[in-house]
Amino acid sequence: MTVATHPGTKIHGDYIEQVMISVKAKNPAEPEFHQAVQEVFDSLRLVLAKHPEYQSARLLDRIVEPERVIMFRVPWFDDRGDIQVNRGFRIEMNSAIGPYKGGLRFHPSVNLGILKFLAFEQVFKNSLTTLPMGGGKGGSDFDPKGKSDNEVMRFCQSFMTELQRHIGPDTDVPAGDIGVGGREIGFLFGQYKRLRNEFTGVLTGKGLNWGGSLIRPEATGYGCVYFASEMLKTKKDSLEGKLCLVSGSGNVSQYTIEKLLDLGAKPVTVSDSNGVIYDPDGINREKLAFIIELKNVKRGRIRDYADQYKKAIFMPTDIKLEHNPIWNIKADCAFPSATQNEITAKDAANLIKNGIKLVAEGANMPSTLEATKLFLDAKVLYGPAKAANAGGVATSGLEMSQNSQRLSWTREEVDDRLHKIMIAIHRNCFETAEKYGTPGNLVNGANIGGFLKVANAMLDQGLV
Repeated sequence: MTVATHPGTKIHGDYIEQVMISVKAKNPAEPEFHQAVQEVFDSLRLVLAKHPEYQSARLLDRIVEPERVIMFRVPWFDDRGDIQVNRGFRIEMNSAIGPYKGGLRFHPSVNLGILKFLAFEQVFKNSLTTLPMGGGKGGSDFDPKGKSDNEVMRFCQSFMTELQRHIGPDTDVPAGDIGVGGREIGFLFGQYKRLRNEFTGVLTGKGLNWGGSLIRPEATGYGCVYFASEMLKTKKDSLEGKLCLVSGSGNVSQYTIEKLLDLGAKPVTVSDSNGVIYDPDGINREKLAFIIELKNVKRGRIRDYADQYKKAIFMPTDIKLEHNPIWNIKADCAFPSATQNEITAKDAANLIKNGIKLVAEGANMPSTLEATKLFLDAKVLYGPAKAANAGGVATSGLEMSQNSQRLSWTREEVDDRLHKIMIAIHRNCFETAEKYGTPGNLVNGANIGGFLKVANAMLDQGLV
């Protein structure tokens, strides 16, 4: 089969397969990027049959190529006066519907493939928020763990010295991610302001005294729980009394637990890279305050929780195993909020065997493709990351709006807008899944809903 398109262009065979083969050939050794593209493409088969114009315009070929990739060295002095050198990145993936928007990740695992997967996901996630934001992602293989505040400051200043020439409030607006919290955003913003001599909303996640938004730290976790609540409403159910597994112990996990407590659920786990805490009595507000102090102030390890609360059990994790003990605990709902691919096929099978009713993804792509398929086949209520964790970037968008207007909204106003955005995202995913013949499949709903807005904008703007 050949499809005639613009003069001189012919597309043979299965267009999606052709582009996927090209993606793997052009981007070798980037499995996370391949996985993210494959997951979206699997959903888009339903769309291309109805929209041959996307194929004619070679939209898939274009949407998988970043508009710009920036890679640079980041030299800095440690506290001993020795020179260290890291690598910095910014992937400006797609600006069809607004300036590039997406976090900065500081972690030893950061490489081009991981950031391209995150930037690709971000394009569709930002589209789903209903706000005018394109997609981007960046970061460095720098590890803030174990570094002094001065070392982190010197690294951030060196990193921003190069990054500042590529970003701006109407061009590219980075935010935090793993390893980049309020401290790092402060150092980055200070250096940008010093070099550019301007006070603008060039970063989100800022401090409240200097342009930040209320609810921004809480937004990803709160939004994920709001999304889970909407999923349960479709089954005339609620979070009240539900046993919940939460992985991770950083920003997303902390505020997922807080909002679960607000809605009457019982969170029983947290984790970090060393192991899992299972607290059969549940994590209440006092215990959550201990976790926040331990992680955000002392920067300690989660095993200390078991020393403080004697009924809690600490289970070390072994990365050589193909499963994590956190996903083998009996519960009603799971909120993977740590990192990509933390739920394997074996973990998904354990969750299903133990009767899990709902999975809402707080982290980015925390389930492997095999795990996702198992959840969908088992008819588990499954909220994919690009929809369920979009609350963070949605509130970043609200922070950008407040910066542009030189206004600061109240906590209640921001939370109300966030809640309404998460309801709208769920409705869009739910209705799109039904429209394209896969009712209840929010993976298809999110991928298609996010894609259509970006694709139509790209068609309108010509071949760029």
